[in-house]
Amino acid sequence: MNRLRRLRPGSTGRAPARRGSSHRRIGIGFLAIAFVLSMFAARLVQLQGIDPGSYAALAAAEGTEDVVLPAARGEITDRNGDPLAASVAGTMIVADPALTADDASALAGFLARRLDVDYAETLERLRTEDSRFQYIARQVPTYRAEDVVSDAEEKGFRGLFTENDPLRTYPNGDVAANVVGFLGTPEEDGSAVALAGLEDSFNAYLSGTDGAARYQMGAGNQIPLGDNTVTPAEDGSDLQTTIDQDLQWYTQQVLQQTVEQSGGESGIAVVMDSRTGQLLSLADYPTYDAADPQESPDDLYKSSALTDVYEPGSVEKALTMAGLLDAGLATPRTRLEVPGQLNREDRPIGDYWEHGTLRLTLAGVLAKSSNIGTVLASDEYGRGQLRRYLSSFGLGKRTGIGLGGETKGILKPVAATTAQEEDRISFGQSLSVNAVQMTAAINAIANGGVRIDPSLILGSARADDGSEIGTDQVTEHRVVSEEAAHQTMLMMERVIDPDAGVAPGAAVPGYRVAGKTGTAQRVGEECGCYDGSTTVSFAGFAPADDPRFTIYVVVHAPSNGGGGGSVAGPAFAKLMSYALRRYGVAPTGTQPIRLPVEW
Repeated sequence: MNRLRRLRPGSTGRAPARRGSSHRRIGIGFLAIAFVLSMFAARLVQLQGIDPGSYAALAAAEGTEDVVLPAARGEITDRNGDPLAASVAGTMIVADPALTADDASALAGFLARRLDVDYAETLERLRTEDSRFQYIARQVPTYRAEDVVSDAEEKGFRGLFTENDPLRTYPNGDVAANVVGFLGTPEEDGSAVALAGLEDSFNAYLSGTDGAARYQMGAGNQIPLGDNTVTPAEDGSDLQTTIDQDLQWYTQQVLQQTVEQSGGESGIAVVMDSRTGQLLSLADYPTYDAADPQESPDDLYKSSALTDVYEPGSVEKALTMAGLLDAGLATPRTRLEVPGQLNREDRPIGDYWEHGTLRLTLAGVLAKSSNIGTVLASDEYGRGQLRRYLSSFGLGKRTGIGLGGETKGILKPVAATTAQEEDRISFGQSLSVNAVQMTAAINAIANGGVRIDPSLILGSARADDGSEIGTDQVTEHRVVSEEAAHQTMLMMERVIDPDAGVAPGAAVPGYRVAGKTGTAQRVGEECGCYDGSTTVSFAGFAPADDPRFTIYVVVHAPSNGGGGGSVAGPAFAKLMSYALRRYGVAPTGTQPIRLPVEW
């Protein structure tokens, strides 16, 4: 009996046709994929193996672009980390000549007006045929660069772009400008042009290393298989100075006031930490604004405290006395008969005031700043003995604090020094110094007879000449005994004593002060001889019996006829008073020992 089959709706009742096995379909698919991959592989072999040079040449023909990725320049800061020079967000404006060539003339005029760039040079860059990347302006404030590019686009100009380009700023204007220096307009390759100060001496240390990006371009686009590499920038290192920014500002104000009131040509003021030799302030007047240096003559782009040499005058007598005491050739109470004039071989030696024969102690000779008494006392030195002491105090040698252009002064060899020059050297003439040298020498007396190298950089940093500079490299050595330094200090206290000395205006109320005046003839640049003008100065330290600061003030060519005591002494007192208050140095509470000045 046949079974009836239930048919689904639409079924014919016939068996479906066969569509081939699944294995055959998979095989066909793999063959198709393999064919496509073989085509890609053949093309890749052609590109990278058989004829890579031709395709690289095509890419190169379209253009290889090298773009500088500027490194952020390290900051220059004061001892507290406050910036003296800093890098802030800035922008470079660049052009793609393939897009700017057609409107180059009009665009160059627009950019010349808005960016103060040279029209002809900009026009040439905008028309460059073999480049897709041209610098138009470097280190432009970001807001200004964005405005210029936006306005250019609104006028229908194409092809201007912006890239990051850190901008150097000097937030304090002229404060420590003579120390910090400044940067000029960057070179086209992005390298900094350091023109003065620490910016120049430590340019490589601060600059870091710029990075670079290389792109191969074709038809205005980056070629994916071209030589596209990026080397990141390495930012520069920060440079921390020993300068106290607030003290530096105050020192500059006092120095300017002192020079102008005395009718002087220029001046220098140095504030040193007596215990460490660190320079807390290094001021010149006149100076310049590091943020706007082109407004000042370029002969101000230096630290006169290091580059300018002069005869120190009677400040140097303190060193002469210290050597005599150390060598056992005299004591503060040594008695001297001081005539009104001392006749020596080439010319008579006199004092700054007329007098008959005086009976002065060695302390009195220093207190009254007698040239004649100093020469008579120095007759006890053996040949070349004083010079050896002065050399040990650091005269005739560069301090090496890290600023370029430093001079070492003049301290002749013993064999080249005449007896007459020996006489004059004892009271500060016939030799020359720079202000930092002299400050460090006086500081040796403040520091118990031990000279400490002056320093301007905290820690250590490598200067462009390869030397390591900073407080980590400071050395010290003994110049005179502790007792000799102490006795010299007691003698220097009498200089400020209104009953005995010549500089009562250098006193600081409540504190013991030790110091020495200086008035020296100046050598004119044109004649090479003494020109009738003077350099006046005052150097000292306080508290005298526990020194914390050593300060030196110098004024060149005052026209009011004042000397070191009346011109530089009051400036010293202002600076010392400020420094003692700022650092919370209390008076020692002791009283000066009033050494006899006459007998």
